[in-house]
Amino acid sequence: MKKLIIISLLAFSPMVSFAQHEHHQAQETIVKAKSPRTSTMAMIGDNHIHIDYGSPSVRGRVIWNGLVAYGQVWATGAHKATWIEFSEDVTINNQLIAKGKYGFFTIPNEEEWILILSKDWDMHLADDYNSENDLMRIKVQPKKNDNLTESLQYQVVKTNESQGKIEISWEFVSVSFDFKNAEK
Repeated sequence: MKKLIIISLLAFSPMVSFAQHEHHQAQETIVKAKSPRTSTMAMIGDNHIHIDYGSPSVRGRVIWNGLVAYGQVWATGAHKATWIEFSEDVTINNQLIAKGKYGFFTIPNEEEWILILSKDWDMHLADDYNSENDLMRIKVQPKKNDNLTESLQYQVVKTNESQGKIEISWEFVSVSFDFKNAEK
């Protein structure tokens, strides 16, 4: 009989506990990552472009030549290196790039940035970056924006059926590069 009472009490204890708290509102705490992993994608013709990156926020910090040093390789995102994947071959800066997944790095400076596609896409930030794995480097001029982009943002912009551009914006700066689907 004692066993039956104990089992009965144990079986109903969650309900008793629930009944005691049924009038209390649960305090749901949502912890928002400071640099969440995110992605952007687009179709340009038959080519699926996918970019995966960590998106840090400005949060009142000095970004250029502060948090992100000028003249040094940057993973162009947070926590893990950014990668770009093309499902079809593309041409960038008159160079054929085979379909596949690539690391994307930059070397920011005030007047000129170097954009880098690397064969090595799976690394923590730029810790293991090796220039010997570079497929290409492009020099571009940064564009000053009037409006603040609080969180780092990548966009794949379709310019026509077979061409597009990848644009990176953060704080008051944007850089971009054009690509074209390779002829089949």
